[in-house]
Amino acid sequence: MSVKEYVKRFLIWRYKHISEKNFVYILSAFVGLLAGIAAVTLKNITYTIQTLLEKGIIFSQNQLYFILPIIGLLIVYLIKNYIFKKEMVPSVPSFIKRAVPSVLYSLLRQKGLLSYKLIYHPLILAPITVGFGGSVGLLGPAITSGSAISSNLSRLVHIDKKTRTLLIACATSGAIASMFKSPIAAIVFAVEVFSLDLTFASLLPLLIASISSVLTSYFFLGDEVLFNFTLTDKFTLHDTIFYIILGIGTGIASIYFTKIYFSVYKFFDLFKSRFSKLLVGGLAIGTMLYFIPPLYGEGLSFTRDLFDGNYLHAIGTNLFDDYLNNIWIVIILLIGFTIFKAIAMTTTFAAGGVGGVIVPTMVMGSALGNVVAKIINNIGLGHQVSEPNFTLVGMAGLIAGVIHAPLTAIFLIAEITGGYILFLPLMITVAISYMITKNYMQHTIYTKELAERGDLITHNKDQSVLTVMKIDSVIEHNFIKLNPDMSLGEMLHQGVAKSNRNLFPVIDDDENLVGILLLDSIRDVMFDQTLYETTTVETFMRNPPDIINYEKDSMRKVMQKFQDSGAWNLPVLKNEKYFGFVSKSKLLTAYRKELINFTS
Repeated sequence: MSVKEYVKRFLIWRYKHISEKNFVYILSAFVGLLAGIAAVTLKNITYTIQTLLEKGIIFSQNQLYFILPIIGLLIVYLIKNYIFKKEMVPSVPSFIKRAVPSVLYSLLRQKGLLSYKLIYHPLILAPITVGFGGSVGLLGPAITSGSAISSNLSRLVHIDKKTRTLLIACATSGAIASMFKSPIAAIVFAVEVFSLDLTFASLLPLLIASISSVLTSYFFLGDEVLFNFTLTDKFTLHDTIFYIILGIGTGIASIYFTKIYFSVYKFFDLFKSRFSKLLVGGLAIGTMLYFIPPLYGEGLSFTRDLFDGNYLHAIGTNLFDDYLNNIWIVIILLIGFTIFKAIAMTTTFAAGGVGGVIVPTMVMGSALGNVVAKIINNIGLGHQVSEPNFTLVGMAGLIAGVIHAPLTAIFLIAEITGGYILFLPLMITVAISYMITKNYMQHTIYTKELAERGDLITHNKDQSVLTVMKIDSVIEHNFIKLNPDMSLGEMLHQGVAKSNRNLFPVIDDDENLVGILLLDSIRDVMFDQTLYETTTVETFMRNPPDIINYEKDSMRKVMQKFQDSGAWNLPVLKNEKYFGFVSKSKLLTAYRKELINFTS
């Protein structure tokens, strides 16, 4: 018996014995389990590669830092081009460069259908990228792999688009929960980034998936957490102003992070071949690693050292070893790390590496928080703040600013460190960082490219429904065309007599729209036979109140044009030629139907 037959029998049995709601709960638990396994697999492969290479790096006294990133990127390049060939991200447009945006685009434009190849591609390419020194994280690839698992499982068991979207969000929650052992932050991330409505129907599957994934992580990795953080210094009222300063600092750093991200990509776009990008990027990363060793890989060990107060070990061996007894030299080195972490991360991506954004953001935030604390403690204010606490809160501030997910930032940092007592300073810093960044930048590195092309779903339901709608679904083509030189008599016999419309497009010989003719414009003269041969369509036609551009106008823009013009019908031009009409009634009917589907 074939696999299809087994699946068919299972589905028949399921329809008879398991309700749709309970089946979704079962699938969410299974998706959480598989996403957890994918995240654990990513971790283990990456750390195995790093362990094998670490001895060589130490033995060579950091000389291997020059060559390892190039080797890693070259291996990724060869796998992509000769093993996976051109199947790395099938069906996803080339302008989408990261994992989360590709999933968001798939949910909007491709009904959440992801290629099965995306299940295993990230599990192979990301560990090689990070293990050989690429300054990126593993969460993005874990989300991609988990989402692809969920998408293909949904397709296998004939799940509809709406439920598939929920299960992909469950996979994302599962990946985060497993990677960081943070189930609450995982749920909040799915709500904030995927713009889900937090209803019981969506909350329970997300919760089940997160629990399932966390248990998977405990089973394979034990009870170890990402950071062993013991709170020794409590928050005091006098620290408030300094957490406000940290919020301002992380807000500015978030803007810098985003600007650098797109600037580095723009620079690498100057190189036409992937191999040229690989060489330039590999050499740049190797050079940065040689002078700033903590940039190697994700950088989590760097943050752990800062939590432990061991900043000398965090900084590592460098050209300034003889001057590290001067705290201001240490501060300068940490600032340098903060600046170059964003550059190293984006260079890794642009050179062809595979990885994620959130972990590098956390690491950069930890360095910035530690810098702010050290400056406060050493400028002679007579007030001492907790460096571990500021290191922790700095991570949250940068996450909130970079990905515009303030609640995720608060719960993620609180959960992975057990620092719930610091909720108030977390809220202060995160709120300020988010407000600064949001006011300066409407979109994040996740959403900017999608938003520019009208492919972004947000919590604004009106805007999201218009984004989901396709203009082709509301264009009508059954309008009889008139020529401007056609006589009134010809128009009545060839147009009015054969049409049930009161509107006619006037088209020249080259299919250009030169005007429109309303039945009301000829109603007074249509029975005056003396005008049948002496007047033409051009006499009665008028300019349309507005025109819809098929290539450029989004559905939001189309709706705005109807509102501004007060028209009931507007013509559509495609490639500057007449293409059809959109009627307000059909547009509103389609909008209402999509709104019901979107919110039910």
